[in-house]
Amino acid sequence: MTVEDRASPWWSAGRYADIRPFLMARNAVTRAIREWFDEQGFTEVETAILQMSPGNETHLHAPRTELAGADGRRMTRYLRTSPEFACKKLLTAGEKRIFEFARVFRDRERGRLHLPEFTMLEWYRANETYDSVMADGIVLIAHAAQATGIGQFSFRGKIADPFAEPEMLTVARAFERFAGIDLLATIDNGEGDRASLAAAAESKVRITTDDTWSDIFSKILVEYVEANLGQGRLTVLYEYPLPEAALARAVPSDARVAERFEIYACGVELANGFGELTDSVEQRRRFTLAMEEKQRRYGERYPLDEDFLAALAHMPEASGVALGFDRLVMLASGAGSVDQVVWAPPIGEL
Repeated sequence: MTVEDRASPWWSAGRYADIRPFLMARNAVTRAIREWFDEQGFTEVETAILQMSPGNETHLHAPRTELAGADGRRMTRYLRTSPEFACKKLLTAGEKRIFEFARVFRDRERGRLHLPEFTMLEWYRANETYDSVMADGIVLIAHAAQATGIGQFSFRGKIADPFAEPEMLTVARAFERFAGIDLLATIDNGEGDRASLAAAAESKVRITTDDTWSDIFSKILVEYVEANLGQGRLTVLYEYPLPEAALARAVPSDARVAERFEIYACGVELANGFGELTDSVEQRRRFTLAMEEKQRRYGERYPLDEDFLAALAHMPEASGVALGFDRLVMLASGAGSVDQVVWAPPIGEL
């Protein structure tokens, strides 16, 4: 590729020809995944992008807009960061197995693995355990590789065999192995003890007075753990500490950890799954705390979706997964970044 080619926009003939094979791979993976879900008895759904609440996690940021009513009144709406709230309302309404290729939006995210607008593949099983959706994720990743004919994933010098039996690793074991930290010793009564984690990590990561337990946890995860995951084969990182549970329920046998897992390949996080929390009171408490922290850090907060919280109180036991579809296609096609596997990437260099 010439200097002129690199400086040209993605839609120029030369550059588009370079990425078109990756886009054809995207189509192949999409077809294979839809066929698999159909075989498993799932219903494909399509939920609304504009929401009154885009999600209530501290560090997720959503673009916002305004709608005008017929009487001229203005209403703030957000572009969703996930279809989760809407999908769970469908479970409450009686759907049993659903999936969605959802367009989602996140501010403050851009890079080889991040786009401000991207596709999230999300699916749910009512009355089934999170082990079942964990198994789904492993199978779907292998189906993606099979659809493109790639033998192994490769990214930034790391490789992973998507067909090999995955490594199963608890978060606590990962912190002990890669950072030498007893993570569970820093959790008491479901809450993170900031002082004890800071003491354990002070020689490993830079800690500021403003850092919370979750901040320190994230720094260790990023700097010591993630790069070691998905090496040679997939890694399923499971039993996240309860302070990082988000919308997941606690593990019945150990209240320090939650039914949450992530799947990694080549150090890349592909999927995030939960045994879903159905306690609306506890979910409201978690959302409220998260929005208070968002207000403290970023000077903003998102409203709670009261309709979702009301539905959650009647939702059956369920498990669900959010998978970064563009990342999966990137690995399954051999592309070097997520820009190369979307049909019209954002303005800027690929």
